[in-house]
Amino acid sequence: MHILRKTKTLFRLILQRENKIRSVFAFARGCLIDGLPKTIKKLEQSGATEIGLDTNKYNYWLRNIHQPAIKEREAMKIWATNIKYAPKISILLPVYNSNPKWLHEAINSVINQIYPHWELCIADDASTDPIIKKILEAFSSKDKRIKVVYRSENGHISKCSNSAISIATGEWFGLLDHDDLLSVDALIWVAKVIIESPKIKLIYSDEDQFHNNKKHCNPYLKSDWDQILAEGQNLFSHLGIYNAELVRSLGGFRIGFEGSQDYDLILRCSERVERCQIYHIPRILYHMRIHKDSTSMGAKGYAQFAAERALGDHLRRIKISGRVIGMKFGYRIINTSVISQFVSIIIPTKDKLDLLAPCIESILTTTNYKNFEIIILNNGSVEPNCVAYLEKLRLNQQITIIDCPETFNYSALINKGAKHAKGEFILLMNNDVVVLHQDWLEELLGLALRPGIGAVGAKLLYPNGKVQHAGIILGIGGVAGHAHLGIDEHKRGYFSRAVLAQEISAVTAAVLLVEKQLFLKVGGFNEINLPIAFNDVDFCLKLINAGYKNIFTPFAKLIHHESATRGSDATPENTKRYKNEERWMQNQWGDLLNNDPSYNPNLSLESHNFEISRKPRLLRFQEKLSE
Repeated sequence: MHILRKTKTLFRLILQRENKIRSVFAFARGCLIDGLPKTIKKLEQSGATEIGLDTNKYNYWLRNIHQPAIKEREAMKIWATNIKYAPKISILLPVYNSNPKWLHEAINSVINQIYPHWELCIADDASTDPIIKKILEAFSSKDKRIKVVYRSENGHISKCSNSAISIATGEWFGLLDHDDLLSVDALIWVAKVIIESPKIKLIYSDEDQFHNNKKHCNPYLKSDWDQILAEGQNLFSHLGIYNAELVRSLGGFRIGFEGSQDYDLILRCSERVERCQIYHIPRILYHMRIHKDSTSMGAKGYAQFAAERALGDHLRRIKISGRVIGMKFGYRIINTSVISQFVSIIIPTKDKLDLLAPCIESILTTTNYKNFEIIILNNGSVEPNCVAYLEKLRLNQQITIIDCPETFNYSALINKGAKHAKGEFILLMNNDVVVLHQDWLEELLGLALRPGIGAVGAKLLYPNGKVQHAGIILGIGGVAGHAHLGIDEHKRGYFSRAVLAQEISAVTAAVLLVEKQLFLKVGGFNEINLPIAFNDVDFCLKLINAGYKNIFTPFAKLIHHESATRGSDATPENTKRYKNEERWMQNQWGDLLNNDPSYNPNLSLESHNFEISRKPRLLRFQEKLSE
């Protein structure tokens, strides 16, 4: 029966693929050769069930939904012809013994740009292959916008890129690798941003990868600028556009950071500009070639060491005492300056001793950071064993029990606990949470102590090891939903976002740390309109409105038996209340729920796992500039 169920599921998914006939044939052929169980295993390992990541489906989406259609391209050309100020964009292209075919394609991807006001600045790093010079001379003789400088000795990527800068005359620099491609509309979107937003200094776009057969895959549909995530990975990357004056003021690329020279550059640039001067274009404007020598295929191991050094320098410049840990999927920064902030852990509860006792005991016995108090809000417990346990806890000087016999109102309970809190920070925690690691509280505090940070949330797991909370995405399910819901604990998620610290619009109050003064400043939780649901999301959005950023960290992990105490909102008695709270959130926060800056508008609001949307929330190119 188990095999039959899996067969039906896989066959149904296969029929959803773009190329149904080929997929069905492959499935039948596999069954004949390998047998049914082995074929199922092969299909599962190859990602047949990962329909959202199917390469054929993505290529269809890219060609027919994302890339500009004929009418849109015509509008772009008209706009580029009629603009009064046309910013010149210098594309920097370092070259060394390139694959001739790939080099041709890279250069042609610049020549074929809809936006004509560019120059291509090529620096040849003393290539030993004579065909390279012939190719470069041929291109530069045909198009005056193509300039070449030939280095007399090989200096590696940083020196070579600086040589390209030396011949650039544009107000903006764009970086292109000698084996990659720009989309045909890349520079017109960049130019539009420059003209419409004159204070912008740094611009980056989404990107994907492609094989030599030109099949595109692995689209990275990025968030808006996120300083915390950018310290875990090169979020900026491709297509990266830099203000030329800014780059020159920093001395260009630093020698000694080869392999991560562009990562080092964006870290230094980001320190010199305001956050609002970094602009994200949510469009795939850059295609990175996958081959055996590319960084994406695991080559250039030295790049990680250079990135770690760049991050270490970055932390020193922004005066954060931190330690950088390199991982296969990115980087972790541990704040080493956590001092004795007093933390008040606030836990509402009613009965359910089987949940409360493990929660309290795990905090007391597992937590390495000891400067805390526990405030238990007893919301009318009547079970004798629970009442007896609470009486026992009253003898612990580190624990305060506050009796709250009133009707359950989660927001009111939290606000009441905050008033009694003695700590500089308050940590909201559900009574069905269990601590897993000793340093969980230090991790949360280390991030909360960074300037401009509001709430910090942890990674929460179901008892079976699946992810319950890895940050909250606005718009999913109508109001908000948990990112990466249900994936395995150790899975990286969408471009490692399940395993890297990052800014996020909201985090769950099941484990939420915030400075007490900030909690009070924004008015705490909404007792009137949101007594049960969405109060944590609303609270986090109030922090954002006040100018703070919320953070999710996967490096503080706890078990969470979600809704084990109060039950599910899906029960009939809770449905009316839940719908009222949902409507209130939609009225209060409006368009923000459909435009989460931490979630790309090309991603679906019908999925928790970063699937591509069939109807992206994007505006098409408009011929007339917006006022």
